[in-house]
Amino acid sequence: MREVLEDFAFGRRRSGISRRHAARRASLARAQSGGPLAVSPSLLNPRLLGALAAVATLAVDQANKLWLIFSYGIETRQPVRLAPFFDVIFAKNPGISYSLLRAENGTERLALLVLTLAATVCIGVWLWRAGTKIVGLGLGLIVGGALGNACDRLAYGFVADFYHFHLGSFSWYVFNLADVAIVAGVGLLLYDSLFLTRKTGEAEGVSRR
Repeated sequence: MREVLEDFAFGRRRSGISRRHAARRASLARAQSGGPLAVSPSLLNPRLLGALAAVATLAVDQANKLWLIFSYGIETRQPVRLAPFFDVIFAKNPGISYSLLRAENGTERLALLVLTLAATVCIGVWLWRAGTKIVGLGLGLIVGGALGNACDRLAYGFVADFYHFHLGSFSWYVFNLADVAIVAGVGLLLYDSLFLTRKTGEAEGVSRR
């Protein structure tokens, strides 16, 4: 009987030690993952990352435009020289990014708006099927930038541009933050296509040998 009690007590001690070890391991895992409120990496998939990037881009772009036009009054205070080569002005762009495809009348503006929205829908479908986070982020930036400029066209009949780089007789296009997001998104897509996709293909080729 004594041996049975000793075995039972020893088993309980081992069970307690095992539970303490399990709790310690779980606590360490939570700490390494950023705590109990941390978002699992699997939840931040390319689709969600792109959607967040699109919403953030649209919000920042529109907030910047509203502040410059209505709060700061850039139209009456331009040009604002921030550097010898960089000014903030107010340009009413009847086209798309960087003054391309200029629309001079109501019909042309409507056609350009429809074209912009159709392209945005196509990019949105691409985002829905994105396979990597870089592609998702790049497409989200493009969608957010395109929607930002589309909002301008709906509200004002033109796209509001502000930022102007120039050097001597050289003058770059006047652009806005939506244009910056679109260019950054295209850059991410090119980076993924030229470098990451190639590396993945090379790694798969080596693994088959």
